[in-house]
Amino acid sequence: MKRLQAQVLVVAPTPRLAEDVRGVIADRFHAQEVLFEVVEADLRDAETFAGRGGAEGYEVVVSRGGTADLLEQLLDIPVVHIQVSLTDILRAVRTAGAMTAEQKIGVAGFPNMIYGCAELSELLPLEVVEIEVHGARDAEEKLRAGAAEGVDMIVGDAVSARIARKCGVRATAIDSGRQAIYQALSEAALIAGVRRQDELTSNFLRGVVDKAQDGVVAVNAEGEVSLFNPVAEDIFRRTRYETVGQKLSALRTALDPAQDADEEQFIRIHQKQYLVRRTPVVVHGTVCGSIFRVQSISEVQRIERHIRKKLADRGLVAKWNMEDIKGDSSACRAMKRKAERYARTDSTVLITGASGTGKEMLAQGIHNRSHRRARPFLAVNCAALPENLLESELFGYVDGAFTGARKGGRQGLFELAHGGTIFLDEIGEMPALLQTRLLRVLQEREVMPLGGDSIVPVDVRVIAATNQNLARMVEAGTFRSDLYYRLNILRIHMPSLAERRADIPLLTQNLMHRMADLNECITGITDEAIGVLCARAWPGNIRQLQNMMERLMLLADGTEITAADVRRAEEDDREEESARQNDEGEGDVLQRVLAEEHYNLGRAAKRLGIHRTTLWRHMKNTK
Repeated sequence: MKRLQAQVLVVAPTPRLAEDVRGVIADRFHAQEVLFEVVEADLRDAETFAGRGGAEGYEVVVSRGGTADLLEQLLDIPVVHIQVSLTDILRAVRTAGAMTAEQKIGVAGFPNMIYGCAELSELLPLEVVEIEVHGARDAEEKLRAGAAEGVDMIVGDAVSARIARKCGVRATAIDSGRQAIYQALSEAALIAGVRRQDELTSNFLRGVVDKAQDGVVAVNAEGEVSLFNPVAEDIFRRTRYETVGQKLSALRTALDPAQDADEEQFIRIHQKQYLVRRTPVVVHGTVCGSIFRVQSISEVQRIERHIRKKLADRGLVAKWNMEDIKGDSSACRAMKRKAERYARTDSTVLITGASGTGKEMLAQGIHNRSHRRARPFLAVNCAALPENLLESELFGYVDGAFTGARKGGRQGLFELAHGGTIFLDEIGEMPALLQTRLLRVLQEREVMPLGGDSIVPVDVRVIAATNQNLARMVEAGTFRSDLYYRLNILRIHMPSLAERRADIPLLTQNLMHRMADLNECITGITDEAIGVLCARAWPGNIRQLQNMMERLMLLADGTEITAADVRRAEEDDREEESARQNDEGEGDVLQRVLAEEHYNLGRAAKRLGIHRTTLWRHMKNTK
């Protein structure tokens, strides 16, 4: 990309000054000559030059005396004055040969040029008088008056010297020294660089604001609109040209400079709903204005749908909501009320309860009720994976971390869940080494991939679940006490189905509705059948009830599930209970069912009415 060059225009009132400026540029700005352009124009020429737009495209103008004053009035860019020192005036006096006490010297020029020159009378053996002029006509009147009062010679700016000669008075133009020229050019180059950089930054910011998908409205401390991007033009149906500089109230909307910082408010504009956030602009502790971001509610919903679709495509979305947890018993209501409150925070949650009570559904409900709902939700069962595989799943690994590692490495679940929630099921089954690593994540909010040497910060809410008594495991030394206290901040107990038998009719109806495609002929269930279901022990909790309802939907012959259908569906369970009563040990039962199901854990767990991870744990314990 071509580097932008700042531009400095030097307007020299005299040929001598122009020549000196070019000399200073060549000597002191050799590598930056492209920054400068020098033109010759006195007071009369400068007005014409400025009127024709001769200064357009430049960042700074450099000039001297009255020409500098005039350009300052005509142009809207900075004008740097080449200062005239007493040394410059003294040099002009000596050049004119006027150094005797009998002579009276008039120093004429614009105020910015001759200020303080009367002090020369104290240094030189001659009388020096100031003749302050403000234009050609004024100069001629004052110079003629000076000549009448005995002024022998005029030293001054180009205009004064020219008019003095016209009036018959000897005159010499004051030339600025090279040091004064150098200082003026240095100051101009600095100002030009700052202005060009500010312009570049402003254009970048303007591009960002103009391309923003939200309406952006900025107001200053007086409540006047100072910025109005194209999206805001569409929202408010006004152009920036008729809005910028006007009071915010002219928009006739509910935009309020007193709105709390970053608070979300809903307003209605032209029959459409918008979400508004206000950010104060603070300079040195003082509020100097506000920036309003105006988002279309429909656009917010579209973006959220898009994000959730992307997460769903990757399997990183929670599909269950709090409303999906059916139950009106006192135990269920207390559990959901506590979960609703815990969803408002980011603190770690520990869910306890027997297998099959729906702990993961509750975790998903908490996530979907929290402010993290649009971010990822990931679940991992700590009992379902061997230690080395669980470690790589949770924390990820770098390229070459171990034999068989995927090329390029892999992100762990904590990284993938950044900004969202990770659900650690069966946390009591986590090996001791991983308990230590998990504790560090909870304390430091950072992970280190396997084989890596860099820390990755993560913002993740942890929800853990267990069907074991972690406090007893701490006493037994099989679970870290410090990890237990890190997990046991917010605690929810999932009641067993036996503790919420009053919910069985509602749960049954809900399950029948969800499984309607299994048997479209089934339209209901009799009260007697509900009574039989309520009387059962349900050691497998809701998961066992779900399995039973699936079996009933397939076995029932009529339009309603009857008590007889329930009893027939229980026959397989009674056969297993009978077998156990015939002294068949638990390990034998597991092996028999596994063999009959050709070691398919899913089908075997379903027959036993337990979760596959519970089956996996029993298999490990019976080896």
